[in-house]
This record gives sequence, structure tokens and C-alpha cells, in this order.
Amino acid sequence: MRVLNVLAAFLLVVGIAGCASETPAPDATAVAEFTPQAYANLAQLMRGIPFPNSNVIFDTQDLDPETGAGQGADPEAGGGQGATATYGALYGGWEGVENAALAVSEVANLIMIPGRLCENGLPVPLENEDFRRFAQGLADAGQEAYRVAQTRDLDAMLEVGGVISDACLFCHEVYRDKPEGEMRCIP
Repeated sequence: MRVLNVLAAFLLVVGIAGCASETPAPDATAVAEFTPQAYANLAQLMRGIPFPNSNVIFDTQDLDPETGAGQGADPEAGGGQGATATYGALYGGWEGVENAALAVSEVANLIMIPGRLCENGLPVPLENEDFRRFAQGLADAGQEAYRVAQTRDLDAMLEVGGVISDACLFCHEVYRDKPEGEMRCIP
């Protein structure tokens, strides 16, 4: 019994000493050297972040994020899983809608990273005043969707879905939706 008490005391002291030791600070130069850069072209970025996340927001037009009730909900086919059941996996319900709105806002920052290219290899027109205005509109639309999602008001979500759609449309009309043969990313 005495051996067990001594052993337990020894392990306790070693454990406390191990917790008290300092972890070395990360190399400050490694952090200072990080420079944001574009890894995806504009089309890949848009397909990866705002497209699925705006669909989470649009999904609230038919389904309540908490109950899944509403137009288009089919209890036999898994209705009742909430509006984000189609597009969101881990964070569903209203939290998923809020996160989707924030992602839409954040993508406005990402599209403005210098060096990003359009799908056709042309540089993203960061210097164009209208492009910067469209990016700000996307950020603002995401913030509006976030505020509305926090209210849990389905009728207001219907309205803010239009705000998101318009923010995308304004830029797409100028830079994306081109007649066949014309280059995208050129106003």
C-alpha cells in the first residue's frame, strides 16, 4: 500500500511538472511571412463557397431550418431534417443558415485577393470600380442574410434570398453571363 502511495505521489508530481513546462512559442517569422494567395480560379471559388452556401439560404424559402416543415417537405423522404438537410451536414438548423450567410460575406474578401485568375486565365478585374462595388454588395448581402437568420423569421428569409440573388446577378450580368465566344471577366 505504501508503495502505491509513493508511486501515486510521484506520478502526481511528474504530471504537475509536465503541465507547468512552457510550450515553445511558434516561430514568429513563419507567421509574419504568410501572405494570402489565390489557390483556386474565380469559378472554382464561386462553385465551392457561395454557390452551396447561398443554396442553404435559398432552401429556407421552402423549408423551416428547425423542423423541415413547409412547402416541399416530404415526411416520407426525410422531411423534418431542417432546411439545411440538402446542403449542410454538421451544423444544421438556423446555425447552418447563419454560417452559410457568413460564408457568403467572407467570399467577398477571397475574390479580392490579388493574383486570382478567372476560369479563362484572365486576371480577376480587381481594379475595376464596379467589380469592387459588386464584391462589397456580396459582403453586404451575406451580412443582411446573417442578421435575418438570427431573427428566425422565415418570411424575412424569403426577402433576403432575393438580396443574395441580386448581389450575384449584378456581377454575373457584367462579368460572367456572356454571349458565346465572348470572354468572361471583361465588362
